[in-house]
Amino acid sequence: MLIKFAAALTLGLALLAPLHASEGGSLQAANVSLNDTAALQRGAKLYFNYCSGCHSLRYVRYSRIAEDLQIDPKDVEANLIFTGAKIGDLALSSMSAEDGTKWFGKAPPDLSLEGRSKGADWIYSYLKSFYLDPTRPLGWNNTVFENASMPNVLWELQGLQSPVRKGGKADGPIEHLDLTTPGRQSAAEFDRSVRDITAFLQYVGEPAALKRESMGVWVLLYLAVFTLLAYLLKREFWKDVH
Repeated sequence: MLIKFAAALTLGLALLAPLHASEGGSLQAANVSLNDTAALQRGAKLYFNYCSGCHSLRYVRYSRIAEDLQIDPKDVEANLIFTGAKIGDLALSSMSAEDGTKWFGKAPPDLSLEGRSKGADWIYSYLKSFYLDPTRPLGWNNTVFENASMPNVLWELQGLQSPVRKGGKADGPIEHLDLTTPGRQSAAEFDRSVRDITAFLQYVGEPAALKRESMGVWVLLYLAVFTLLAYLLKREFWKDVH
């Protein structure tokens, strides 16, 4: 039974390997932290200003975001809701699936579970890896997810990147991306913005993780105190036993 399980696991990993390679190979480390409330707040602001026009978060409500991220509900209504929704509603995009298919060739996916399915490193690398490509319908391509239908919605922050190809050949493999037109943010500032969006999507993928991590500290403290008391109690009971 164990041999069969090991064989199945090995086969699964072998099948996943080419899938990962097809989506960009090596990724940059996001290094996000769900304990950084300020980063999550900034990420929520950036997400709803740049991403929510196309992408929904159908498994999370605005009220939950307000509570977990310590944002006043009035501020959420004023600065994060652009669809006419109420604070207790799900964070749905105003774009219909039909319009998404018409404009992009495919309806933009819901991003509720993107952090769990793709991982922080993938999201972070993907958002940084758009480049100009006149052969694509929207003029953009991506080194992490080749021929993605999504345009670079963060271009005004990042600037415009162009590919540098091996040997200078037009069809050669891309060696790296050059920033040919600066954006509104410096490289360091844009890295932080992308990291904040990534952290927010990680939170959205599992909102309970915030409370679980915060409770974990208290659980460890409880176990430490309990262990100390148990040790002292043992010494008291056994001090006269020889």
